Amino acid sequence: MVWFPDPDSLRGKVAVVAGATRGAGRGFAAALGEAGATVICTGRSSARGPGGSDYDRPETIEETAELVTRLGGIGIAYRVDHLDSEQVQGLADRLRAEHGRIDILINDIWGAERLKGGPADWNTPIWQHPLDDGLRILRLGLDTHLITSHHLLPLLIEEPGGLLIEVTDGTREFNESSYRISVFYDLVKTAVNRLAFSQGHELQPFGATAVALTPGWLRSEMMLDNFGVHEENWREALNPHRDNGLPTAPPGFAQSESPRYVGRAAAALAADPERHRWNQRSVSSAQLAREYGFTDIDGSRPDCWQGR
Repeated sequence: MVWFPDPDSLRGKVAVVAGATRGAGRGFAAALGEAGATVICTGRSSARGPGGSDYDRPETIEETAELVTRLGGIGIAYRVDHLDSEQVQGLADRLRAEHGRIDILINDIWGAERLKGGPADWNTPIWQHPLDDGLRILRLGLDTHLITSHHLLPLLIEEPGGLLIEVTDGTREFNESSYRISVFYDLVKTAVNRLAFSQGHELQPFGATAVALTPGWLRSEMMLDNFGVHEENWREALNPHRDNGLPTAPPGFAQSESPRYVGRAAAALAADPERHRWNQRSVSSAQLAREYGFTDIDGSRPDCWQGR
């Protein structure tokens, strides 16, 4: 059977996707929009002026909000630097005034993709790794989540049933036994898994749930650009005979996923009245696809973590 999203499963719910400009963040916002939610899309990259992310890319939070609306939800773009506590407090004040509460908070802020470097830079020992870059990775990947939770969780516990999703790279089980790129990257991605666990402990008395969620190999805009393909023809990246001077993707790319896949994982969690059973757990998009039955936009259920 072909799977289709339920356009009303989250109708009336208010979600915040912190870091919604591109990649998984845009995927989360889009999937919540498919389910009818009102989605607040935050980030630094805005059509309203300079001062965007570290990436110097064209994507904006306004584009993400427009996509949410086209897909059936209500998309709203708020420009926020999640490293700036005052800005995040301002976001909280605005949300309280305009919506009174939030039902879903997705902490997807990252912004350190270029700082982590490419494969040639990986496995650089801490004493050789540029210290300023490493500390910036920690700030972008961890401090942003802590600042956002500090200011926005009071809105999530206004009513029972709130859902916090901490987005990371790798499940708890995988990360505990695998070195991830560098000390700094490893620390961030492992810590975010633990952050969901600890926040779940604090949210439980208020009837709220915290989950750590990881995508698999994500076909983000930056990843597609790296291989010189688009979402529509992404499998061409696996062709070793193409003659365009761009790198050929390794075989594992065949199990990559679009950003919408992990977004649909979040939407499925949010729509589950028994979602509290996932509290403090670390899960992947593929694991939740098996549980809830959703698919990626091409109808597949990729799982890059299988066997790893």
